[in-house]
Amino acid sequence: MDKKKLYVGNLPWSIEDAGLKDLFAQYGEVVEAVVIKDRYSGRSKGFGFVTFATEEAAAQAEAEMAGKDMEGRKIVVNVAKPREERPRGGGGGYRGGGDRDNRRPY
Repeated sequence: MDKKKLYVGNLPWSIEDAGLKDLFAQYGEVVEAVVIKDRYSGRSKGFGFVTFATEEAAAQAEAEMAGKDMEGRKIVVNVAKPREERPRGGGGGYRGGGDRDNRRPY
């Protein structure tokens, strides 16, 4: 698991990538800072990820930033977990099928 990458949740809706990077830059070199956005509306989903150059900087940022108040919201900061693979195709919904002869009579 990469301990240089932090998950940052409960972010204010107004924050952008540059603002997130500036917020965490005081703890060390920020390699990347991304606010996750809805693919259709382009609006923030309220969370993002910050990647540091060193694990030490990430650990210090996690310890000091967790629970900090930003625009009335207490942010959540944790080491990011790897994304779990989801099965492709055919997610959810009615699949039909079944035995047509076993339908309930009305």
